[in-house]
Amino acid sequence: MAGGGLALYSTAAPSGPPRAALGTEAQCAAYTGLPAGWQQDPKAGMVPLRGGDFTFGSTRGYPDERPAAAAPVHVQPFWIDQTEVTVAQFAAFVKATAYVTEAERQGGAVVFHTPTDAEMNQRPYAWWTFVKGADWRHPGGPGSVITGLANVPVTFVTKADALAYAHWLGRDLPTEVEWEYAGKAGQSGDPLDAAPRDSAGKPTANYWQGIFPAINAREDGHAGLAPVGCYGASAFGLHDMIGNVWEWTLDAYTGPHQPHMNGDTAAVAAPFHRPNERTVIKGGSYLCSPDFCVRYRASAREAQEADLATAHIGFRTVWRGDR
Repeated sequence: MAGGGLALYSTAAPSGPPRAALGTEAQCAAYTGLPAGWQQDPKAGMVPLRGGDFTFGSTRGYPDERPAAAAPVHVQPFWIDQTEVTVAQFAAFVKATAYVTEAERQGGAVVFHTPTDAEMNQRPYAWWTFVKGADWRHPGGPGSVITGLANVPVTFVTKADALAYAHWLGRDLPTEVEWEYAGKAGQSGDPLDAAPRDSAGKPTANYWQGIFPAINAREDGHAGLAPVGCYGASAFGLHDMIGNVWEWTLDAYTGPHQPHMNGDTAAVAAPFHRPNERTVIKGGSYLCSPDFCVRYRASAREAQEADLATAHIGFRTVWRGDR
């Protein structure tokens, strides 16, 4: 797969609030999950991007990634979170507002588990189960807790939950174009569409290595969610744009949607979910593998039920200033 070869890219703006020291296993393990200046600086934890022109989509990805036009897409300057929103950040929002997530109101969410051979033979997408009582505080269902997980991405949040958090801070969710511009970080060409590995062959993002869903080789050091910032930053100073968790965008999903073994969580959704309200998610997750999904790429996009909370979707926020 190869992305468009456009050279008209900008770089991250040089100013902004202090950034968390992240990029190694030791640094991410030590991170509290709350950026410097949290709840004092309105842009705490964010990185300013100058904006510019880039090629939206991929010329060799899935059909739903094809660029809408041959011309470059221009993006206005904006700020974006350095990392995915953490459990600690979301917990601060809930404490301040008494917000109740959709999963809590609906009574459950979609949880991943490694299925047995028998389960695989019984139904499609056997690794997904709608678990009563699962939510952001109880990621495995009743009895599970988030103790010790302050620095991991918050999951089991719907689009509405993510927007509520963003609006609390005077921010928003990124559009698909903004997210992809940030995800590509001024890069173009083949590396954008390859599995993220360094020159020594070591994974540079949290995605599945091995045979999905049965064998996870854990070459990246993590079997499931990783704390934010365990891998090096992009050229824009952002962590985990690829892998770890899918991320919500503002945009409704439009365009072709061909079968591609994406493990659609709607297969196990409760009847009250609204399957036609699909939103674009970006970036892939810890469950994307080279033999299944193959969406650990900036151009990749997926359709997700806006009101369905799952184990592999989180988000980050943007701020567009006064424009």
